[in-house]
Amino acid sequence: MSATLTPPATTEAEAPKKGGLVKKLLLLVVVLAVVAGAAWWFVLRPVPETAPEPGEVMVLEPVQVNLQGGHYLRLGMALQMTSTVAHELDGSKALDAAIDLFSGLPQEELATKKQRADLKAELEEELDHRYHGEVMGVYYTEFVTQ
Repeated sequence: MSATLTPPATTEAEAPKKGGLVKKLLLLVVVLAVVAGAAWWFVLRPVPETAPEPGEVMVLEPVQVNLQGGHYLRLGMALQMTSTVAHELDGSKALDAAIDLFSGLPQEELATKKQRADLKAELEEELDHRYHGEVMGVYYTEFVTQ
């Protein structure tokens, strides 16, 4: 007589345990994904920046700037401040930036509207840096060359 070994038969009670374990792991993964998504949404999600709202306009005294070739520019400016500014700004930083930008330029470089607009944009960028975002715009109140 020969004896053959047969693998033990699985009972019906053991089969559902495997399926139940897979379902529990899948449910755990889904719950963790939902919790991670909610945490990102409420805590880590980047908040879109809102544009600053305009506040008061501060008018500066006109200044005379020497241009190239013995010409000069009489420049008057007004600064559009943001609504978050609770104090009066010091206009000397703006005047200093304007003098630095316009000094020594040839008169022809100030002749066209586009060139003046480009210089204004450059001045606004410099003032944004110097005033740490408290100035959102510059208006020319006087712009006379001779």
